[in-house]
Amino acid sequence: MEKKSTFTKVSRTEQPLYGPRKLLICGFPSGERSAFLEIMKSAEIENVPVVWVESDQADNIIKDLFALPDQSGFKSESELFRAVIMGGITQKELHQLMGTYRNNGMAPALWAVVTPTSENWTLKMLLEELDAERCRMREKMTSKNP
Repeated sequence: MEKKSTFTKVSRTEQPLYGPRKLLICGFPSGERSAFLEIMKSAEIENVPVVWVESDQADNIIKDLFALPDQSGFKSESELFRAVIMGGITQKELHQLMGTYRNNGMAPALWAVVTPTSENWTLKMLLEELDAERCRMREKMTSKNP
């Protein structure tokens, strides 16, 4: 399976993103999970189920993880990369959530929107691709601003 990543600019419309209306949350320590839920409220992201992905689910397919019930894994620890994988929320909600997250001083996270391609990847594949993209972006920014 070829993993070719491309960035697509997301506007601030009410257009829903691909996938079921749900968030997959990875790598957040248990002590920060309630804080993340409060950030969702502050960002006015309501009625969006959240799945807290456990470390042993790294080999699961993304669309199977999106099928899990709301608040699954809330009490389990996760050693995965810190990431927020979104589906079905509006473009406007995505911007609100990311902005509120950053403004609250939370540790950096990988951010992704599920796509028709990525929903068939394992979580591990997606997280590795997101981390590689982050590294490429850092290199690109460093080369522009030595």
